[in-house]
Amino acid sequence: MELNFTKMHGLGNDFVVIDAIGQTVSMTPDLARRLADRRFGVGCDQILLVEPAQLAGTDFHYRIFNADGSEVEQCGNGARCFAVFVRDRGLTDKTEIPVGTRKGPIALYVEADGRIRVNMGPPRLAPADIPFVSDVQADAYTLEADHRDWTVGVVSMGNPHAVLLVDEVASAPVAQLGPIIESHPRFPQRVNVGFMAVRDRGHIDLRVYERGAGETLACGTGACAAVVAGRLRGLLDEQVTVSLPGGDLMISWAAHNEPVWMTGPATRVFEGRIAL
Repeated sequence: MELNFTKMHGLGNDFVVIDAIGQTVSMTPDLARRLADRRFGVGCDQILLVEPAQLAGTDFHYRIFNADGSEVEQCGNGARCFAVFVRDRGLTDKTEIPVGTRKGPIALYVEADGRIRVNMGPPRLAPADIPFVSDVQADAYTLEADHRDWTVGVVSMGNPHAVLLVDEVASAPVAQLGPIIESHPRFPQRVNVGFMAVRDRGHIDLRVYERGAGETLACGTGACAAVVAGRLRGLLDEQVTVSLPGGDLMISWAAHNEPVWMTGPATRVFEGRIAL
């Protein structure tokens, strides 16, 4: 059996995108790990599966698998790649595309300049919704990790994020602290870990250690979570440029109960076929 795929990336956060509408695909953790392997497979941070709509009012459904084979709820860079993919494949000609995910519907908008704007929905801040173990909801929490206390913002953008404030991202302990916090017992479903440095009220630098994938060149939901966490602490304005190792995203969030908006590019790299 052979499987057709498209290699894509959003600011260097790379994906194997698979059309599960025009071909039959049975995705398993083993297959996801094989596809993601950079030596013996195609190589990617995550696999995106494009499926027929499952939720009322949506045109498509998409599933996201990390490089370790785990299925996750949401992926901002993947959402932008999804929009470019379905238009390139002729599956839609819409510039507003409603899509279902494991955590509910999102809306993707194709801008005139080719960038993709995504309504990521309102952030979830209640500890039980993240999930995060805490008796009370707060704008920031104290988390003990690696033999010291850290102040973290905790946000769900459909997937859980912990955001740490650092002086500069270049020297941030991403490789050391990222996996420790990712598997911290206060995060029952593990967590993505962002390391944020504030340049000014409209610009931050960010590195993200992603749950199940390690550090990536960009993380869309991580950028959204960082801006939310920064605004909750009074550090940022409504519209913020987020500079990640792979490039810049524009994130805006007005207030509680309002959606977070993410705008950025998505790029198709090549088409391929792999024998299974």
